[in-house]
Amino acid sequence: MADKSGLELLTMRKLGEALGVEAMSLYNHVTNKEDLIDGMIDVVFDETQLPGAGAWLPAMRARAISLRDVLARHRWAVGLMESRVSPGPANLRHHDAVLGSLRASGFSIEMAAHAYSLLDSYIYGFAQTQSNLPFESSEEIAAIGHEMLRHFPRDEYPNLAEMIGHAMKPGYNHGGEFEFGLDVLLGGIERSFAGVEPA
Repeated sequence: MADKSGLELLTMRKLGEALGVEAMSLYNHVTNKEDLIDGMIDVVFDETQLPGAGAWLPAMRARAISLRDVLARHRWAVGLMESRVSPGPANLRHHDAVLGSLRASGFSIEMAAHAYSLLDSYIYGFAQTQSNLPFESSEEIAAIGHEMLRHFPRDEYPNLAEMIGHAMKPGYNHGGEFEFGLDVLLGGIERSFAGVEPA
């Protein structure tokens, strides 16, 4: 329901109706809506690929792409992933696995904290931006681009006009920018990690 209509439209009454039960019977399973959201966030974490054993960089890259893809399916969750004060087991397992992968690769706890914070800021920030874009397909980008270009003088904003023209090319995929940025970020973490003495 949240995937289809957004979290703000999800109520215990509507959930009860969808399940064919009285809303009050839901309280036999969850304490309140916040408890329900905790469980929903746990499902989102459970759908995300955990970093496996081995080299940290491919593990963090795969985890980042997986989390971005999961958040594209569950856009309502983007701003809630790190806000839960009663995290479920999948949430805890996810965080522990990411830190464990970094620590097993020789990251100090300080460097692991830096890497985790940078990666999540990038993943969640990109997911938030992507969830707010008024387009999904290259055809929609082209239609919006044409409309935007009609409303401002190109000679006053030549760089913006050039970027819109670039995005309007067939096959352009804004989501593809994620992996480029991710690789730049991972490269920076790798260089910083290489310059740190083992803990």
